[in-house]
Amino acid sequence: MKGTPFQQKVWKALKSIPRGEVRTYAQVAVQIGHPKSARAVANACASNPYVPEVPCHRVVRSDGGLGGYSGTGGVEQKRLLLSEEGVDVSQLKAR
Repeated sequence: MKGTPFQQKVWKALKSIPRGEVRTYAQVAVQIGHPKSARAVANACASNPYVPEVPCHRVVRSDGGLGGYSGTGGVEQKRLLLSEEGVDVSQLKAR
């Protein structure tokens, strides 16, 4: 994967999120050893050129928002992918 060392670390962590589960940007930041870097994790997700192999759609905001989605179709596609994986998206709000 081509990206900065930080992006690669984030993308590797995203690949460990099981299908049908979500994590917050803050949880991913803690997982990769950068607990104060939730915003940087969100930026790495937004820069993800490996959608859907690197499942950035499984990362949401701590406030219950869906966050963004770098893949085709934007946030609505993110909502659809999560729903297809069995995630209850009714509780997640757009942005």
